[in-house]
Amino acid sequence: MSHQYSVTATVKPDELVDLNADGLATIVSGPPLEFGGTGEQWSPEDLLVGAVADCFVLSFKAIAAASRYQWTDLKCHVTGTLDKIERAMQFTEINIKATLKIPADADADRAQRLLEKAEHTCFITNSLKVEPVLEVEIQLD
Repeated sequence: MSHQYSVTATVKPDELVDLNADGLATIVSGPPLEFGGTGEQWSPEDLLVGAVADCFVLSFKAIAAASRYQWTDLKCHVTGTLDKIERAMQFTEINIKATLKIPADADADRAQRLLEKAEHTCFITNSLKVEPVLEVEIQLD
């Protein structure tokens, strides 16, 4: 079973990028400080690392619910390292730090296994080494 997601990026020469998807609020994006941006907007790098964190916690929520596991709070901090490998910039490391709060009577070993399963299940991290396909349309103004 496949699912398709569609996002449109719109930009003018001296403006930030508007990211739009049907039914969702617009996200404003720009280059990070390291690449000449102001550092005041979400960047593609932030969005990718954020997608890892989001996918991880949503995967855990689904797995915990299906397993009927009780928990009270999950904080996930993700750090991505961008580096140049063979003349191309790419993420070389993704570090996920998950802090899970559980009730005093909960099984901590089971929590560990469910967190590991969430990391293994996250389709964002499973998809990071993908050959992109480029389709170009050039329109004259």
